[in-house]
Amino acid sequence: MSENPEQIEELKAETSDEFYSDPKILEHYALLQEIGVFRQINSLNKEIRNYRDLVSGGLDIINRTSLDAIMDAAVYRISDHFLPSFIAFLWKPIQNRDEITIKSYQNYRPTDLGIRLHSIAPFEAFFRKHPQPIAYPLLVSELEDSNVLQVLEKLNPEIIIPMVGGFGLYGIILMGHKMLGEDFASEEILFIEHLMAFVTQAIMNYLNYQHSLRDVKTGLYNHGFFLHRLDEEIARTRRGKYGSAMLVMDVDKFKNFNDAFGHLAGDKVLETLAITLKQTVRGEDVPSRFGGEEFTVLLPNTNGEGTWLAAERLRNAVAEMKVPWDPPLPQVTVSIGICCFDHREQLNTDGIILRADAALYMSKQQGRNRSTVWNPGMGHVEG
Repeated sequence: MSENPEQIEELKAETSDEFYSDPKILEHYALLQEIGVFRQINSLNKEIRNYRDLVSGGLDIINRTSLDAIMDAAVYRISDHFLPSFIAFLWKPIQNRDEITIKSYQNYRPTDLGIRLHSIAPFEAFFRKHPQPIAYPLLVSELEDSNVLQVLEKLNPEIIIPMVGGFGLYGIILMGHKMLGEDFASEEILFIEHLMAFVTQAIMNYLNYQHSLRDVKTGLYNHGFFLHRLDEEIARTRRGKYGSAMLVMDVDKFKNFNDAFGHLAGDKVLETLAITLKQTVRGEDVPSRFGGEEFTVLLPNTNGEGTWLAAERLRNAVAEMKVPWDPPLPQVTVSIGICCFDHREQLNTDGIILRADAALYMSKQQGRNRSTVWNPGMGHVEG
């Protein structure tokens, strides 16, 4: 004991007191040290710590409820161990689309690394066969897309990590070289692989939940979710005694797009309109696809004037939008029906939708490409 007090104290810090309560351990300390028992104990203790960190980090990540929170937690756990020069997440927010979303970090903070990729399809075939982290140089020889190679060459990532789930490749994670120390050791890569399994599952859980709420074609909320939120908003207006509103809109003469240019052109109209809709409404608004070429928007806590301005802003945005198609398509316009509601009339969901539909019908009757607010002169609507 007196010959190696510092080593004994270090081991005590890592090992249970019961281990050193046995006098035989101290009696045979020199022999145990010589044959490597203590080194093995240190190695096992380190491995236990890593697994504890992995489990606690994984649980922290898997319990996050937003993509930003998931990625922030993952970056914190990775950087706490390795401090890579950068971390970038690239993922598909909609399963059947190529378009991707990108979020990157340096020094724990979100930053723009200048990544300009429009699809992760070039990685799909490789990671379906090899769904584990891989060193960047080993992947380069498998890629043929020159644009992807240029982006990767500029970033020079150390490791590329796939996010693979039941629907194939959800996304990839690019990780730069370590800021301190040597290259990533094999056990460190294994730790990253295990941690990224939690990240992948958390992201998949979030995306699958979002997919259950969203329309596949447009990425907007689906009608079922809209009805749920409308019910909630009706209850809130009654408790808070404030006004809210609903818009229902219909693409004018949509059948002409399908008949003259084909159904793919019609789909592109709907997809472009959905993008315009998301870019035009407020963050708290609820845009959704009602069905076919009809869309709805819930405008929480909005008075009559604000609702009218929102409807006109949206109508004008659609009238100015360009649909990418060859040959060019005729200008798209929408007709909009508006129903404002508050606690006084005690309307239910059906009543609000019927009023909005009646106002939409009036917009159509009066020449299309216009907004109309429901008023009692349009007839009595039960609900």
